[in-house]
Amino acid sequence: MKKYFAFFKMRLMAGLQYRAAALSGLSTQFFWGGMEVLIYRALWNADPERFPMGVEALASYIWLQQAFLTFFALWQWERELAEAVRDGTVAYELTRPTDLYVMWFARSLALRLSRGLLRSAPVILLGALIPAPWGLRIRVSPAVLGLFLVSSALMLAVVCAFIMLIYALTFFLEDSRGVMTLVTPLAELLGGAIVPLPFLPEGLRKIAELSPFGAMQNVPLRIFGGDIAGAGIARAMGLQVFWAAVLTASGYALMRAGLRRVCFAGG
Repeated sequence: MKKYFAFFKMRLMAGLQYRAAALSGLSTQFFWGGMEVLIYRALWNADPERFPMGVEALASYIWLQQAFLTFFALWQWERELAEAVRDGTVAYELTRPTDLYVMWFARSLALRLSRGLLRSAPVILLGALIPAPWGLRIRVSPAVLGLFLVSSALMLAVVCAFIMLIYALTFFLEDSRGVMTLVTPLAELLGGAIVPLPFLPEGLRKIAELSPFGAMQNVPLRIFGGDIAGAGIARAMGLQVFWAAVLTASGYALMRAGLRRVCFAGG
């Protein structure tokens, strides 16, 4: 286990070096969050009775979504890993005394954490400075904060497991870009990236909440804002555990099957 932790630490420290990229992304995320707040504020002023979320819960959702964008964005994936399968250079990875799935999982996790840690604190601080009710609600109970952190860890497990499933599929495809092109907009819609899931039509919302995408950003962000509370927290986090286990097992089995047919001369 030490070798995987050492690899994770090395990738994390390498990712933390890109401060200029983080700064440019930070400004984009803050202004995008501000634009979303203005849009939802206009909608709320037009008809507050039909708003499916509380204003403070929605504002917290928006600012936390921007702060932790790189944690759950499925378009944040490493194309060179898929290319390694296509051109056969994955053979170099297999010479190491490690499990390829675990090593790539650690790499994916380190990538997301390194990019997110550089950007999250400034966005949270700026969001908290915006006057209520459209600023970030930071006065939450220790219990809610603890549940938010646990749910965020489960969210990362689900996201990384899903990305690993895509990497495993590259052993059976000529090019994985087509899969990612199809999956990304679906994940944006069903995961709550375009609009929070309570804003979707009832039938689509239920499908989204039961899907693996609904177990990603949707759960921790709504727990923090109080939109998911009580028994709903247990159900939502239970689905996160379920999808993390199913996606990890599926991805691991698929990669094992792919490794038995990989051609080191390419693809």
